[in-house]
Amino acid sequence: MEDFIQQMKSLASRIERIKGNVQTEEATKTSLIMPLIQALGYDIFNPEELVPEFIADVGIKKGEKIDYAIMQAGEPVILIEAKSVNEKLGKHDSQLFRYFGTTQAKFAILTNGIEYKFFTDLEEPNKMDQKPFFVFNMLDLRDTQINEISKFKKSDFDVINVLTTASDLKYTNEIKQFLSKQWEEPSDEFIRLIINEVYQGIKTKKVLDNFKDIVKKSLNQFVNEKVNDKLQQALNSDTAESKKSDTFVESEVIELQQETVAAAVEEITTTEEEIEGYVLIKLILREEFEPTRIYYRDNRSYFNVLLDDNIRKWICRLGFNSSNKYIQLNDEMKTSIKIESVNDIQNYKNEIINVAKQFA
Repeated sequence: MEDFIQQMKSLASRIERIKGNVQTEEATKTSLIMPLIQALGYDIFNPEELVPEFIADVGIKKGEKIDYAIMQAGEPVILIEAKSVNEKLGKHDSQLFRYFGTTQAKFAILTNGIEYKFFTDLEEPNKMDQKPFFVFNMLDLRDTQINEISKFKKSDFDVINVLTTASDLKYTNEIKQFLSKQWEEPSDEFIRLIINEVYQGIKTKKVLDNFKDIVKKSLNQFVNEKVNDKLQQALNSDTAESKKSDTFVESEVIELQQETVAAAVEEITTTEEEIEGYVLIKLILREEFEPTRIYYRDNRSYFNVLLDDNIRKWICRLGFNSSNKYIQLNDEMKTSIKIESVNDIQNYKNEIINVAKQFA
């Protein structure tokens, strides 16, 4: 699995580098989409595994073609409709919808080489759902998403297994999107649901308006407390556990992601990678500093790690908002170092400690 993760991240870096030179649909297929199909283990030159221009007759229309069909035992199992990297995908969903019902395929993918939308028929058999059950962006690729993508590898692909998890994945994502909207701007219905448990009076419009800021503040405090609880668990682990910190931090961050809503205040989204990096830096610095002195502040461009919650005492900045990751140290030269993964931060342990000591 680790090899596949690195392969996907390398592909993401390549796409970010070359996407500006890709101008047409054919170039998108050749440069962006086919490399991903290859990464999934399919022989793109073997018609027993991949059929370009797959014929999918639609009603009285004969000779309708889908860009690619991934084959299994002579039957299409995944249909892929490709669009130019410069096109948005929403308006093309109806076209793929028509193709889906004419084949035995249980999965359909709509992509422009950067964004990928995965569809199936959860709501009505043999009729493609209007909404995808899984969406990812190659320029903002997360390890948890790579894990889902790996289920479509030739060596691992099992229709029943993927269908079993597709339902949970779809509704989990929709719930997260709903909660994210409520986080940014709680609706009257959402506020009423919450205050029904804490306010016994009549829920007039004025009451709902008065509670709006209280609900937003409560949500922020709840998530921050959950984050701090998880970080404290990591920092209180004994020496033996700290030796396994990579695995521990990863599992804790994934659990945190499942238990809490992603922190998105003023359009700032703190990612699991940033939290993982923060935890790792805090573990490094606990050799010299009380953990309670280490804080973070996120913004749109980078993620700050601070001493004493003082922005003038920033220790380092993490740039994880694209596939070109970096850590910048607050040393005399403001050194910026390109890294491949969060774990690479450990390679700069001494430098991080030395920067922090200047603010002690």
